[in-house]
Amino acid sequence: MTTLNITAQEKRQISAGEPLVWLNPMYQSAAAAPDAPDASAILEAESRLLRFAPLLIELFPELSAADGLIESPLIEATVLNTEINPLAGQLFLKADHALPVAGSIKARGGIHEVLCFAEKLALEKGLISDTSDDYRKLTAKDARALFAEHQIAVGSTGNLGLSIGIIGAALGFNAVVHMSSDAKDWKKERLRKRGVTVVEHNADYGAAVAAGRAESDADPKSYFVDDENSPRLFMGYAVAALRLQRQLADAGIPVDADHPLFVYLPAGVGGAPGGITFGLKSLFGEHVHCFFAEPVQAPCMLLGMAGEPGSEPTPIYDFDLQIDTDADGLAVGTASQWVCDATRDLLSGVYTATDTQLYQQLLKLKTLQDIEVEPSAAISCLGPTMLNTEVGKHYLDSHQLRKCLKNSTHIAWLTGGSFVPDKEYQHFLDIAIKISN
Repeated sequence: MTTLNITAQEKRQISAGEPLVWLNPMYQSAAAAPDAPDASAILEAESRLLRFAPLLIELFPELSAADGLIESPLIEATVLNTEINPLAGQLFLKADHALPVAGSIKARGGIHEVLCFAEKLALEKGLISDTSDDYRKLTAKDARALFAEHQIAVGSTGNLGLSIGIIGAALGFNAVVHMSSDAKDWKKERLRKRGVTVVEHNADYGAAVAAGRAESDADPKSYFVDDENSPRLFMGYAVAALRLQRQLADAGIPVDADHPLFVYLPAGVGGAPGGITFGLKSLFGEHVHCFFAEPVQAPCMLLGMAGEPGSEPTPIYDFDLQIDTDADGLAVGTASQWVCDATRDLLSGVYTATDTQLYQQLLKLKTLQDIEVEPSAAISCLGPTMLNTEVGKHYLDSHQLRKCLKNSTHIAWLTGGSFVPDKEYQHFLDIAIKISN
């Protein structure tokens, strides 16, 4: 087993499936991320998404009001704040559960990566002359014929598959999504209705990715989107930080030494929360504090971040865990080494929670804010409570944050939910109500 920066007590809690807060001992240590990406790539990703915005309106008319940007609102949750935030300050919900086109946090990164590939092909074949050209040309017959010769493939527990499959099929690519055993049937059906080929695997996320990668590698005209090792996905996710910066400024909310920002991000293999963390730290530095949130049965990012730089992440199976969770978007056994190595010095810590706790937050979101999310997304609402634990308070004291908590801003990142069928969501709600009684 790889050497891990966890205590004996933390090791026991992980193995027992007990909630905990883990503070990252390598936070703010530059040596912990020797090969960190160049932050200028975030602006490049933003520019690409802006170039494609007119085309995206053509493909998805619902983006018209947002000028072709795939973005979610920042919602002030005053009522929920009184229920879930014992630390004082303001609470906001970053509503990625309602992101247009793909309905989850995966939309920005997944769509950005497919657009990278489409742009490269179009430039190589002369369908567009340069990056100042009108990208709406890529809806023409010659462009669709070119894209139809190529395959876009991905391995997914569900939400990344929706993102890649929907944009890939809309552009005319042969889109193939390899789904792990914990992927929801409704997600598979939604993809098939969009003309996407869904390959089901009776195995976990890692196995689905490996199978998808192997099949794609055997086809010279297939492009594999690798959530574990993709700078293009990562930077697409990081663009969210630029958008959030503008939303905070528009709301008159400062982020500085006297006004700290706390962000709670559900984490699966790590790409989306890692990219967002990278973006936020690039913009706000030491004044933003990012925490990942994971189910007690799938704390893969905790184990990955607790490893040494350059080391292969420890699988959760080494702790006798079996990914037994309803949080399917977070049901991952091994973290992305690339993401861990890129962000190990940026992450403040990780907290884990039981499914019961997830459902309790899901119910509060519905009853107090009338917001419907997947169980995976609800885990973010536990952030302020977890920071109010003994370990969390140690973090606050170590960074001299207690004195300014009254001026703090807390953001629970809601990662998926708006595409969930009514019947499926009602099932979640029934479980949550039963637990609360």
